[in-house]
Amino acid sequence: MRPIPRPQPGEYPPYAGLYLDYLPDDDRVLAHLEEGLIQVEALARGMTEEQLLYRYAPGKWSVKEVLLHVVDDERIYAYRALRFARGDATPLPGFDEKAYVPPSGADRRSVGSILEELRAVRAATIALFAHLPEEAFDRAGTADGNRATVRALAWHIAGHERRHLAVIRERYLGLP
Repeated sequence: MRPIPRPQPGEYPPYAGLYLDYLPDDDRVLAHLEEGLIQVEALARGMTEEQLLYRYAPGKWSVKEVLLHVVDDERIYAYRALRFARGDATPLPGFDEKAYVPPSGADRRSVGSILEELRAVRAATIALFAHLPEEAFDRAGTADGNRATVRALAWHIAGHERRHLAVIRERYLGLP
């Protein structure tokens, strides 16, 4: 699998450091994306429908909504990576992830359909990063007023998923 070095501070906005902290300090981000998919599928398939619809506090998302949020976020960050990799310097807007959840209909979907969508998006994400020219990873752009390199966006996607896996384990399932 193609090595993609971990981004350095300054390649990503400060908030993204939280996501990178969930990943080891190596150059295996594509492997982390593959492993993350396996972990998400195993966790979600092992949950009952009641667990998948559970909200640990009023106003919090269900597990199904969290999973679809991971898909939405990955799509958006991969799109940003594509734009930046191709040298597009147009500043991109941000997005309000909280506004995406209600119209998603996640709770009315089967977990299988959500995982199917995640597998498709993940395959596209891995293909994008696996086939970019080496110099593309150093290219950067601005989204929501924050500068990030293409390399950092790959790591953001993997770390974001890992963070939400940890949240599901801890807050929804009470696991360490």
